[in-house]
Amino acid sequence: MRWTLQPKPSEKIVNHLSKELGVDTIIATLLVQRGIKTFDEAKHFFRPQLSDLHDPFLMKDMDKAVARIEKAIANEENILVYGDYDVDGTTSVALLSSYLKSYYPNVATYIPDRYDEGYGVSYKGIDFAEDNGFSLIVALDCGIKAIDKVAYASEKNIDFVICDHHRPGSELPKAVAVLDPKREDCEYPYKELCGCGVGFKLIQALSEKRGLKIDDLLLYLDLVATAIGADIVPITGENRVLAYYGLKVINNNPRVGFKAILEQVKKKTLTITDVVFILGPRINAAGRMKHGNHAVQLLTEIDVNRAIEYASEIEQFNTDRREADKTITEEALLQIVENKEENRITTVVYQEDWHKGVIGIVASRLTETYYRPTLVFTKSGEKLAASARSVQGFDVYNALERCSQYIEQFGGHKYAAGLTLHEKDFESFKGEFEKVVSETIDPKLLQPELKIASEINLTEITPKFYRLLKQFAPFGPGNMTPVFMTQGLKDTGWGKCVGEDKTHLRITIKQGNSPQFVGIGFGMAEKQDIACGDNSFKAAYVIDENEWQGNVSLQLRLKDIKE
Repeated sequence: MRWTLQPKPSEKIVNHLSKELGVDTIIATLLVQRGIKTFDEAKHFFRPQLSDLHDPFLMKDMDKAVARIEKAIANEENILVYGDYDVDGTTSVALLSSYLKSYYPNVATYIPDRYDEGYGVSYKGIDFAEDNGFSLIVALDCGIKAIDKVAYASEKNIDFVICDHHRPGSELPKAVAVLDPKREDCEYPYKELCGCGVGFKLIQALSEKRGLKIDDLLLYLDLVATAIGADIVPITGENRVLAYYGLKVINNNPRVGFKAILEQVKKKTLTITDVVFILGPRINAAGRMKHGNHAVQLLTEIDVNRAIEYASEIEQFNTDRREADKTITEEALLQIVENKEENRITTVVYQEDWHKGVIGIVASRLTETYYRPTLVFTKSGEKLAASARSVQGFDVYNALERCSQYIEQFGGHKYAAGLTLHEKDFESFKGEFEKVVSETIDPKLLQPELKIASEINLTEITPKFYRLLKQFAPFGPGNMTPVFMTQGLKDTGWGKCVGEDKTHLRITIKQGNSPQFVGIGFGMAEKQDIACGDNSFKAAYVIDENEWQGNVSLQLRLKDIKE
């Protein structure tokens, strides 16, 4: 790992903010690093308010979307709420459908089958709408590139409202309304909403027209916070407000479906990290292993017993998903070695029987071993489908765009994308992708970067300091948990490898005459020689709490150790 110490902000600004807030300069430095320089900005950061949310009608086409939905309700039309099969899509569908059903009955949901229909709006979904008398489809977390599909629906007198957050192509679908803050002609102030976030702005606009207050929509924010966490969008600006209040709902008054999942995992208070690793994978598992409808059913269920049934089904899907993910990851790693591709700039692997539902997870796993842009392909009908994952700082979407002569279709973000191509083009694509990435990636991006917020002494870690740090949550992209560095550390003689297979490192350290702290480094057994014994070393870590037999103490969760 390469350690990067973040630049020290202006001393004058830090000292002024420190005085204004009555906090030490380390806390003030962390705030200024996040762009917070005044008392008012700090107040908004530490005490997010629902009133900080932007006017939804600032989003391009919002007035048209609201007018079309209101017209559908006035004319008693059937509305189909359509969304992708991942967490962002299924939470979006649960959000909008349950909101509309709270005052209008003619609403149904549709999630495409990952294997039969693939990602996004499908012809099959539009045929379903025609056969069942739906004249309006609201598409969530997909649709921004569905030009042909929207035209097909139009021929059948079916209107579309699109709520998406993916990057548009050069042409937009001819829908009644296209809500996407990433549209070039959209002046909405915050661009980083997830799909469920765009869906929330739509219900915010609809509720304003109905004379409701923002507080009336609080109960939907558990869904939005889950999508924000799972879709790994920045937890800044509006997303921070939505995640902050959504976590409160999850922890104090979650919907029946979430409560049923949490019964299975026995976790009391969830952070955004818990949402990412506990709720996200379980909701995702439905669409990966069976069908996304299972997730929507669970998220909209109000009967406790039925929710418990759905949750235990989903728990089983998640167990199956974990097994498939483990097997395929092992096969993919072996394939890299057999093909002598350990030293390439990219990873591109393919096996026709790999489970399509887990190739995205496998791509993420492979980037943990070989830190480089990665694609995992499998057979999908007549074509090959892939999930792409990138490394910090490299735009894989742009790289795919430069290989588009070999791709049938693709979409996604800077760090994650999906694509399909014809089998005959696989080898040509693989060569071109390696060439494009080799020419465009900064070599240092191929080494994981550990961003260190500040160098501190162990004496500065106090309960008060930690209480203030906790108020920086919810953490995530754009507001990461601060990583600190301390030099001149020594083990007190208790350092050892722990865990069933002795792969973790546990040390008790001090710096000069400082208090002692326990440090735990998961998967860091190979650092034992540096950290144990009489050596002086430096460590990068985050501060967290350890609870043992009712006692709570501060500990250091080690990220890396160097001589």
